[in-house]
Amino acid sequence: MTSTSERQPLELLIVIINYKTADLIIDCLKTVLPQLEANQKVVIVDNASGDGSSEIIQQWLAQNGDDKIDFIQSDENTGFSGGNNIGIQHCAADYYLLLNSDTLLRAGALQQMLAAAQQYPHAGLISPRLEWPDETPQISCFRYHNPVSELIGSASTGAITKLLSRWDVPLDIDPEPSFPEWTSFACVMVRRSVIDDVGLMDDDYFLYYEDVDYCRSVRAAGWSIVNIPSARVVHLRGGSSPVKKNSTLRKRLPSYVYESRTRYFAKHYGIAGFIFTNLLWHIGNLIAILRKWGGKDDFPTSAKAPIDIWKNLSSPLKSYRKN
Repeated sequence: MTSTSERQPLELLIVIINYKTADLIIDCLKTVLPQLEANQKVVIVDNASGDGSSEIIQQWLAQNGDDKIDFIQSDENTGFSGGNNIGIQHCAADYYLLLNSDTLLRAGALQQMLAAAQQYPHAGLISPRLEWPDETPQISCFRYHNPVSELIGSASTGAITKLLSRWDVPLDIDPEPSFPEWTSFACVMVRRSVIDDVGLMDDDYFLYYEDVDYCRSVRAAGWSIVNIPSARVVHLRGGSSPVKKNSTLRKRLPSYVYESRTRYFAKHYGIAGFIFTNLLWHIGNLIAILRKWGGKDDFPTSAKAPIDIWKNLSSPLKSYRKN
């Protein structure tokens, strides 16, 4: 199923990336299609899955889809930013909803976010409440990642977190609309005028940190970000990526996680700031080691992380210097 560009801008284009997640994509579409209205479409970008999931999705679309769903086959895996950028450029729209494959829309979620876009014209990004299938809310609004937050994360100690709480990244869940520094891109609506102002996402991030990076650009351009808890979206966290599972199990994380981390801190804090960030991370990790020796069993560090935060240095810094 191939696409054709629209002569008139759509009201809404929903962009969903597939990478070996056929079942998740189909379940997601089953919650999206009933909410689509006139002048709204979906585009699925397959990020060179190569596992047969592309064919499974297209077979399902042939039986269940209509002219509201387009399918794009990418020749290479361009990551989260690159895949979404392909989808955004597929056709013009007033709003773009970037939607993870591991999400399910609760009834009325699309309409709630579009209504919020009208209610808050200064908001360039609109995000919903993310929640588990049992309706338990997930933290999805944050402060920027910063050097001190790396110490907090690597120490993973209640006393340190409380002492340095003004720099801690997660924000408390707010039952009312709120305006965070950044929000999860598991589901986020982007105004076309924001893209006109700041451009597409930085596709030198393969996966992770691209959302906070883009939010910084959006806010630097004078836009705000609003989270709308009345719009509810189930997020099956980790369904589209193994990183969260590996992190929980303290397994070694993929190199792209550290490359994205390096790019983010070097881009926003400079190379000296990146080195300072890593030194703070090691201080926090030392605190965690001492706690482990003291009998605590909640050691937070992923395997090889003390080395990996340094070893993937050259590629992202080289890319950053070219910009």
